[in-house]
Amino acid sequence: MHRVVALVVTEVVAFDLGIPAQVFGREPDHYTWAVCAPEPGRLPTETGFDVVVPHGLDALASADTVIVPGIGDHAWPLPPEPLAALRDAAARGARVASICTGAFVLAAAGLLDGRRATTHWRYAARLASEYPAAIVDPAVLYVDDGDVLTSAGVAAGIDLCLHIVRRDHGAQVANAVARRMVVAAHRDGGQAQYVDRPLPVHDGGGLARTRAWMDERAAEPLTIAEMARHAGYSPRSFARLFLAETGATPLQWLIARRVAEAQRLLEGTDLAVEEVAARAGFGTAAGLRQHFARALATSPVAYRRAFRAAA
Repeated sequence: MHRVVALVVTEVVAFDLGIPAQVFGREPDHYTWAVCAPEPGRLPTETGFDVVVPHGLDALASADTVIVPGIGDHAWPLPPEPLAALRDAAARGARVASICTGAFVLAAAGLLDGRRATTHWRYAARLASEYPAAIVDPAVLYVDDGDVLTSAGVAAGIDLCLHIVRRDHGAQVANAVARRMVVAAHRDGGQAQYVDRPLPVHDGGGLARTRAWMDERAAEPLTIAEMARHAGYSPRSFARLFLAETGATPLQWLIARRVAEAQRLLEGTDLAVEEVAARAGFGTAAGLRQHFARALATSPVAYRRAFRAAA
């Protein structure tokens, strides 16, 4: 059983701690869950109430994944003991992840040196300034750098945790967790952190109705003109509003949906790659391989083999 341990270093962002508790703590068939701190007991949150942490740093000795939630503005200076314990956990092979300003803890432990990472866009410049050895990307939702993962703030922590579940157990299990939490099943890590959403100007609901229409027809060869016609805009206005609402172009959004469907089919069926490509909307196996490599840095066949080996 994969053991996930949250490390509360000092003043903690309660929402950031609640996210992995909901994702991993409610999945007893796949994970065990614990919370630890330098000393067990009551610790403050930045929102005016305390949390009771049952375990000390010795809980990290058996952790397969360590998640560091965001820290509050009164968290500095960071105590040295949890930083050393975090380094020890990473050195013995534990996967380490942070949500929001938890990236400062990873950086202070030296775990972001030479690695690409992210944090909440408001704190990205500070992270880059204080820890210049880290390669800070302020524009993305999360960064998967193998055994070290970081996410942006607030809801981006949900995306990161669902990504971890997807990496561990595949899209079907991650989708089931997302349904339980009533959140979107997948937002790509490269999606923009901060999206300037205009006020709805069409039917009171923006482009949500057209996105649902696109989702239902993702396997079909849709054009920008067809999408724009459904939304009731010119192609140029449609593309501009779509980017403002989602942080992605219509084509990028559609390809991400098709890749997710291909993942589902590769995991849950024995269909040939050519049939997966057709059903997912890529048309040919070559098209599927091209977009799969670009999005996931692997091939459909290797993905299926790796997923089934992990399962």
